[in-house]
Amino acid sequence: MRIGTRHNPLIYPFFKIYSLCKIWRNFHRVIISGEFKDCGKAVLLLMNHFSWWDGFWAMYLNLKIFRRRFHFMMLEEQLEKFWVFKYTGGYPVRRRSRSVLESINYTIELLSRRQNLVLLFPQGRLESLYKSSITFEKGVTRIASEINGKAQVIFVVNLVDYLSEPKPSLYVYLKEYTMENQHAEGIEQAYNAFLSECFSKQIKSVND
Repeated sequence: MRIGTRHNPLIYPFFKIYSLCKIWRNFHRVIISGEFKDCGKAVLLLMNHFSWWDGFWAMYLNLKIFRRRFHFMMLEEQLEKFWVFKYTGGYPVRRRSRSVLESINYTIELLSRRQNLVLLFPQGRLESLYKSSITFEKGVTRIASEINGKAQVIFVVNLVDYLSEPKPSLYVYLKEYTMENQHAEGIEQAYNAFLSECFSKQIKSVND
């Protein structure tokens, strides 16, 4: 398995515009909650994964807030199926194989360069929006440990509600995670605490 990313000079700009247009046409509004203080470092985006839309939402967030070169890890079989993502920053990972270490090391390499953003779905697969906690793949902890202090780690939780509108509204919650005085293994617990907090905020916001 060959690891690497390509940003085609035609496909990558089209993907950015396409992501914005898809969201504008299909969502009533997008509400972003949380602050990002840009420290001039690479960004590791850890996001919940419950829908086909997740990658487009991450690109939207990158264009609006982070403004970095977009990369994302994707299962090798899915990347082969949706080959166009090879030209928009996607790179492969093959679960339960020795080559997964190559994907992890490549992610760490990307995050050593300040112009990059890497999107990871820490649970490694699609899961229900209504799960109250997620289990991180082991590689996420390894990546977080290696980049400690070298890149900004941002938690993102996406939630969707319709309420009285025919189109859904997207609620994006973000928070920076710092591992100072913490063990890398605590990142899963910290993310799940943030996830729980976001569920509570969401219920309150739609009921107010």
